Amino acid sequence: MVFAFFGFEFRWTLDIFVSLSFLRVKHFEVSTMGKIIAIANQKGGVGKTTSAINLAASLAALELKTLIVDADPQANATSGVGINPKDVEASIYECMVDNVDPYDCIVKTDNKYLDLLPSHIDLVGAEVEMVSINQRENKMKAALADVKKEYDFIIIDCSPSLGLITVNALTAADSIIIPVQCEYFALEGLGKLLNTIKIIQNRLNPDLAIEGILLTMYDLRLNLSNQVVEEVKTHFKSMVFSTLIPRNIKLSESPSFGVPAISHDAESKGALAYLNLAKEILEKNQVEAA
Repeated sequence: MVFAFFGFEFRWTLDIFVSLSFLRVKHFEVSTMGKIIAIANQKGGVGKTTSAINLAASLAALELKTLIVDADPQANATSGVGINPKDVEASIYECMVDNVDPYDCIVKTDNKYLDLLPSHIDLVGAEVEMVSINQRENKMKAALADVKKEYDFIIIDCSPSLGLITVNALTAADSIIIPVQCEYFALEGLGKLLNTIKIIQNRLNPDLAIEGILLTMYDLRLNLSNQVVEEVKTHFKSMVFSTLIPRNIKLSESPSFGVPAISHDAESKGALAYLNLAKEILEKNQVEAA
């Protein structure tokens, strides 16, 4: 199937439709508390870390105990909540490779409802070090097994790849949020991600569900943004969140202050959008905020 963006044709590949038909059945399964949500897309620059930080902060603002797991060696989610990665003594790397107790790695943030399991540049080497480890795809799941009961939500920020760390995150997760940028190449590589999810459902985590597709960097002024939204909603229907994340300067600058947007400027469009996203997720999971 082909659709056009201002004279340019985008071809929906067969693998997207095959994956979509398989995954649609698992959309929006109701979960109990302690839900683990991975935010993943191997395409970079789509707003994964921004979404992880600000969704987690919004859930915490609603007084839901929330943990951010930074599963990206760049450690931007770690610095984005005010923790200097250079000061991290133990991270998700030590939990997965050395079986360190995650309670010894979790750090508090300025919000009493928001904690962080930080990352470190050492995570780059984890995939190589874990090659010979038995059950290597389940290391993150094992690390979070005991921690899960202490939190209402655990949000995993994945790296822009489909490597072993991301596979670990999807194996540990109850569901996945897929951020999609409102631009021309928005769906590039989406079929590969959906196929990866299907493989993980078949082999490692049969309960993995699609929490939703999140449209990010939306600009109301651009016809292209509006057309991307229309096309994605037409083809993915109820899998797409109603909340649109706008391009917003407060979302862009808040990481430089080491705080989520809701702490930087609670009235900004970006902060309000992520708060609405949090409420939408709670409603679809039949969870009531405090």
